[in-house]
Amino acid sequence: MTTTEMATAMRLSGAAAGSYRAHLDQLGPLPDVPAHRLIAMTADAGLTGRGGAAFPTGRKLASVSEHGRAVVVANGAEGEPASSKDRALLGQAPHLVLDGLALAARAVGATSAYLYAPADLLDGKVRTALKERRDAVRVRTVASADTFISGQESAVVSAINGYEALPASQPPPVYQRGVGGRPTLVQNVETLAHLALLARYGVDWFRQVGSHEEPGTRLVTVSGAVRSPGVYEIPGGTALGDLVDHAGGGAEPLQALLIGGYHGGWVPWSDRMAALPHARAALGPYDASPGAGVVIALGASHCGLQAGADIAAYLAGQSARQCGPCLNGLPAVAGHLTDLAAGRAGSRTVHELERIVGLVEGRGACNHPDGTARLVRSTMRAFAAEVDLHLAGRCSVGPLRPRGGRR
Repeated sequence: MTTTEMATAMRLSGAAAGSYRAHLDQLGPLPDVPAHRLIAMTADAGLTGRGGAAFPTGRKLASVSEHGRAVVVANGAEGEPASSKDRALLGQAPHLVLDGLALAARAVGATSAYLYAPADLLDGKVRTALKERRDAVRVRTVASADTFISGQESAVVSAINGYEALPASQPPPVYQRGVGGRPTLVQNVETLAHLALLARYGVDWFRQVGSHEEPGTRLVTVSGAVRSPGVYEIPGGTALGDLVDHAGGGAEPLQALLIGGYHGGWVPWSDRMAALPHARAALGPYDASPGAGVVIALGASHCGLQAGADIAAYLAGQSARQCGPCLNGLPAVAGHLTDLAAGRAGSRTVHELERIVGLVEGRGACNHPDGTARLVRSTMRAFAAEVDLHLAGRCSVGPLRPRGGRR
């Protein structure tokens, strides 16, 4: 990625911090774009949700706008442990997010608005920013729970309605019946920040960065075995090698990247794979996607099988426990993968692991079991050679000390 490309990409991360006056001095006031025009612009720009699902934002706005008395929610929960982009954005440019929330309210005809985020953010710069503004729709704040599933849109609605932040297991979808039983738009805070810039500068401006399939920029949290972990703004479709280089390059030789977060997939690392675009179509064969903008670099000195087992164990502990796949399936999957990583499993354990993963997929009350199953399948596929070594009582990065277990 050239210096010019990176300078052009600094859209969100270059937004003014500080007072509302400084924000207006840099970007100017929000344009008076009619609701129908704003929805059309969003669709033409190809803006997709930055919270993980990548649903077309224009379609989401249009769906909610068809109903009256809507509610809009800026979702900054960011339950994904490896992500910090939403926190960085709310801390650095809260007014950009609030601009986007005001525009979304206009687009769907909302009469109520909420900002849902961790309490420490709400108690700091967000509340200060809200006091400086006089938006047409008053914004209420609700603290998010510190759990992996707290940002799922039906869990967001549940929390705002005064209940536990758990995903709903039954329809209807929130765009039909959400907060207070009203049609509700739940949009990631980064998506709203993009909307605020798109309304000011237009479709052509938005699309002048990124690729045709992945227009615009996105915030990516890069961690793991890189020299400069952090949050970076990159053009859509940036090559993985350029992304790693922007984070200072590998701190040691790399063997894989986990892309898309804990519900993502492992992409094996090589000179050839460094040219792979950070884009849905290119990452699809690896069960990965840009998702919520999470990239974790796994160094050659770490066991990929153990890394996958640790994540699976975390995910099993973060389930909603509202259905059999979460309550029974995920702990069983995590247990078998942990046994395999620890060198206390045989081929029967591998077969049982694959069987239970198959039973879990597509049967959960929410997407959490599917995402966990995807991570486990990806781990077994990306580190297949490591699986064979562990079955033989060895590990590529160090000795194993098997301690009897399920065979």
